[in-house]
Amino acid sequence: MIDSQQFEAFMKAYQNMVFSTAVRLLGNQAEAEDVSQEVFLKAYERYDELKDSPTVGGWLKTVTRNLCLNHLSRYRARWRFFSEMRGENDDDESTPEWAAPDTHEQQVATGDHRQLLEAVLQKLPSAQRVPLVLYHFEDMSYEEIAAKLRVSLSKVKTDIHRAREALRKKLKLKMAGEEAWGGLHGAESPCPT
Repeated sequence: MIDSQQFEAFMKAYQNMVFSTAVRLLGNQAEAEDVSQEVFLKAYERYDELKDSPTVGGWLKTVTRNLCLNHLSRYRARWRFFSEMRGENDDDESTPEWAAPDTHEQQVATGDHRQLLEAVLQKLPSAQRVPLVLYHFEDMSYEEIAAKLRVSLSKVKTDIHRAREALRKKLKLKMAGEEAWGGLHGAESPCPT
């Protein structure tokens, strides 16, 4: 029998990590709360083996990431259907001009600017947000992301590049005091709609 007070303390210790991982990947707090609940249900089922494990944090992050990706893939199939109905192509794999990476995103992620980054990150379309979060926050390689999302390597690189460009533009606008919260749809729409 699981001690409910022990499990409650366990949840409190890891709830911020699980929730922040989910909200970064999903971009929606309500969906992130649902996924977080699923994660802790799975943890409850395996609590006896997890409670003393030194790798419990990694296990929770992996379960969170997988549940988020499963959630997104269910919705991606629906959106692909609607895109095909409208004659759109979701798999644009044109090769961008690759810019040298900079550390602007890393600088913004410190102190008070972290909230700004989170808010702007949530405005990205999931096709850009998910690979960007997996690469920069979950330390996955391009190849791992392509395999996990079941897309081509060039699509991962394109989506991450476009997400970086969109983030960079929106962050610069916001930090300069301009309102940049309008329709953020990637590098193609640098101005609010």
